[in-house]
Amino acid sequence: MRSLSIIIPAYNEEQRLPASLETVKTYLDTKSFDFVEVVVVDDGSRDQTAEIVRQTALKDARFRLVSNPGNRGKGYAVRHGMQQAKGDWVLFSDADLSTPIHELDKLVAAVKREKADGAIGSRALDRSLVGKHQSFLREFAGRFFNVLMRLATGLPYRDTQCGFKMLRSDVARTVAARQQSEGFGFDVEILYLAKKHGFRVIEVPVRWFNADGTKVSMWNGLAAFADPWRVRLNDLKGLYK
Repeated sequence: MRSLSIIIPAYNEEQRLPASLETVKTYLDTKSFDFVEVVVVDDGSRDQTAEIVRQTALKDARFRLVSNPGNRGKGYAVRHGMQQAKGDWVLFSDADLSTPIHELDKLVAAVKREKADGAIGSRALDRSLVGKHQSFLREFAGRFFNVLMRLATGLPYRDTQCGFKMLRSDVARTVAARQQSEGFGFDVEILYLAKKHGFRVIEVPVRWFNADGTKVSMWNGLAAFADPWRVRLNDLKGLYK
């Protein structure tokens, strides 16, 4: 894997983003990609998020800013980033780096070993790798969501919501062209689309640390329970052809 785009969706992340970008920079300095870029997609932030990225890009050409037309949602931001990506492989990561960036090495190794078209980080395959847990209520809700997700979509994954996923660029383009969800429920849709179009995406256990200051409210989390069913409905409507 010699060519990589890292997509980081960001909304009002002026507090956490500087440290995250520095961590990514330090990681990339240890690698020897032929091409690598970090695309931060600003989702209509009202703070200094965009300016932080601009200043970082002035110092390091590997970083660049892409701006959404207002606050459209995480799903829209990731899709926008995938459409803008120039690398042969595309990783999208949460801005808080709940999954440390060096866990990318595990995804790369797994894709090479399994000859897969993509890989997703998972907290559920080895829960001993979770360094800091969410609240009991959020963890219970996450497990219940996964049961409903598998029932609704037939996907085999134990954890679709870990914000650390890597796809080959042609897979990312195929998915982005058909993606309907703009909110937090986009993860399931992306994986469903990849499977529907014949791509093989594998699940890999990764380290994960709950980060304070999540942008996902309990209400948004509850609303996401309907998303797997929307995915099936969209498929029945023929929106994923």
